[in-house]
Amino acid sequence: MFKASKEGRDFESGILKIAISAVKNEEVNKGEELKDSDIETILRKEVKKIKDSIGQYKEMGREDLLKEEEKQLEVLEKYLPELMGEDEIKKVVEKKISDLEATSMRDMGKVMGAVMGELKGKADGGDVRKVVQELLS
Repeated sequence: MFKASKEGRDFESGILKIAISAVKNEEVNKGEELKDSDIETILRKEVKKIKDSIGQYKEMGREDLLKEEEKQLEVLEKYLPELMGEDEIKKVVEKKISDLEATSMRDMGKVMGAVMGELKGKADGGDVRKVVQELLS
């Protein structure tokens, strides 16, 4: 944030201030210093909020606001590790389905819980859900 501010990248500095504020608020709420995984979770929540806004702005036809949100998304994503692709997720889900002997959509909750426990922070929950539904149906 400080480097971006010193280099005159005010937009980037602004979005980073928002992210840091979200982290500080969580630290205050917990009353302890956060681990890297906690910070990553908070940043992913911020990314999700921005993606939700992007979807709403697209529906409303607000190109001006859409571009702003897309820039914010780009900045935050630079600071997060890359998420797993669908093929990688599919391998993990197939193994969990086999391990749990899941056979139908009734087992979706059990499979999702196991997969998300293993992939926490490594894969988007929506992508995992899509793969699980595809493999169980």
